[in-house]
Amino acid sequence: MKGDHQTLALLLFSAFIAVTLFITTWVGRNRQGSAEEFYAGGRLFSPMENGFAIAGDYMSAASFLGISGLIALFGYDGMLYSVGFLVAWLVVLLLVAELVRNCGRFTLADVVAARMAERPVRTAVGTSSVTVSVLYLVAQMVGAGSLVALLLGGTSDAARSWTVVGVGALMVIYVSFGGMRATTWIQIVKAVLLMAGAVALTVLVLVHFHGNVNNLLNAAAERSGHGKDFLAPGLRYGGDWTSRFDFISLGVALVLGTAGLPHILSRFYTVPTARAARRSVVWSIGLIGSFYLMTIVLGFGAAALVGSAEVRASNAAGNTAIPLLALDLGGGEGSTGGTILFAVVAAIAFATILAVVAGITLASSASVAHDLYASLRRPGRKKRSEVAVARTAAAGIGAVAIGLGLLAQDLNVAFLVGLAFAVAASANLPALLYSLFWRNFTTRGAVWAVYGGLIPAVVLVLVSPVVSGSPTSLFPGVDFQLFPLENPGLVSIPLGFLAGWIGTVISPEPPDEARHAEAEVRALTGAGAA
Repeated sequence: MKGDHQTLALLLFSAFIAVTLFITTWVGRNRQGSAEEFYAGGRLFSPMENGFAIAGDYMSAASFLGISGLIALFGYDGMLYSVGFLVAWLVVLLLVAELVRNCGRFTLADVVAARMAERPVRTAVGTSSVTVSVLYLVAQMVGAGSLVALLLGGTSDAARSWTVVGVGALMVIYVSFGGMRATTWIQIVKAVLLMAGAVALTVLVLVHFHGNVNNLLNAAAERSGHGKDFLAPGLRYGGDWTSRFDFISLGVALVLGTAGLPHILSRFYTVPTARAARRSVVWSIGLIGSFYLMTIVLGFGAAALVGSAEVRASNAAGNTAIPLLALDLGGGEGSTGGTILFAVVAAIAFATILAVVAGITLASSASVAHDLYASLRRPGRKKRSEVAVARTAAAGIGAVAIGLGLLAQDLNVAFLVGLAFAVAASANLPALLYSLFWRNFTTRGAVWAVYGGLIPAVVLVLVSPVVSGSPTSLFPGVDFQLFPLENPGLVSIPLGFLAGWIGTVISPEPPDEARHAEAEVRALTGAGAA
């Protein structure tokens, strides 16, 4: 992509960065000293505003770039991500949204520790939340690197690396100076831009095929190189029993993982009441549902108009399918329409990445300050304010995410997010559901549930084909692969629930009936909620 593509897209990038930095500065002028203001934006957002912000947080680079890329490469099997991400919201709506808003103040650990010994539970849940957030951040970094490499003409490693570093620096600035209020407004702006871009591209794809979806699918199958197999299950996950189990593992992780994502759960604290939290989810489901339906059209559109081979040649993981589709729909390389559409879509994708990393960084720095620092600080030491610790933590988390993002540049972003979902569903979800719904749950059960899911999930990823033993691994030259599945969810999620149950059953401490009753009343009625 030469000349005009680069100039226009970089101008639009710069414009979005300037707008978001203005929002951050404007909000930062207001008082950000209190924890409630920094973590929850003063709980002043309406359900509609928060619904748009939740959608902005959830519709990440994995959704816009990764899913469409997987569909463009693997057809039917790539659609699992669209369906899984969408169905996951029903779990959030039915099981956790209202209860989490009533039971907690700022973080996931607030809910789990409501009737437990706080120190061990906060340490465990805080550690898990930071791990999930860093994995999620890496996916966004990889998406940013792929996008800018395409813009700057090819797959320049230097361009990708500097992009990852730049995104990391921006996210630290957003969080440190703007807190939750700035992050929320950035999410809302990004959600509007992303929906507008997705609608425009979807309409153009359908107009190109005169509204005939059958013609679209046939053209996609023809250009894919796989024929009718492209439209049937099994192209990516049907070769043998290992890949079929991987398919099941991924599906379980996607559906259950959302309810354990720290940056999504923290959004429920930004509204004044539990009813507002529930209405926020209804708003977000409408936006997210329509968006994921559009990613299916865009994925098959990229296969039909660009071709699976061209998408793979540009980026082996398929992360650049949408920008290439925009270029084709606008009239092809060298045309004015292609240049403008490509630049607009690339800028929207970049905006998507910046907004999501801000939300995730805020949630993880809140876990460090509100959970880990508050729990592990020695009583005799001088206490720093939580907000100051959170700002420092944002810089540290940014550095870790940059390092891992540089390492994982060749992996698909939707796939990387699938790993984050698996860890969230393995470690956070069992502790959250047990604490909300099981009367006899104890502190030992909570700690065992978190570590019993977190440790197996991380270890299984480290000894899986993702890290070593195959040409597409992080370290293709070595082989310490012991676990055959790419996604650990099928094994690690049941282990998390099992560990929580065993820890509770053999725990010497009796369950605290009084605190459970108090937490139950608060969860169901909102009485005494922050």
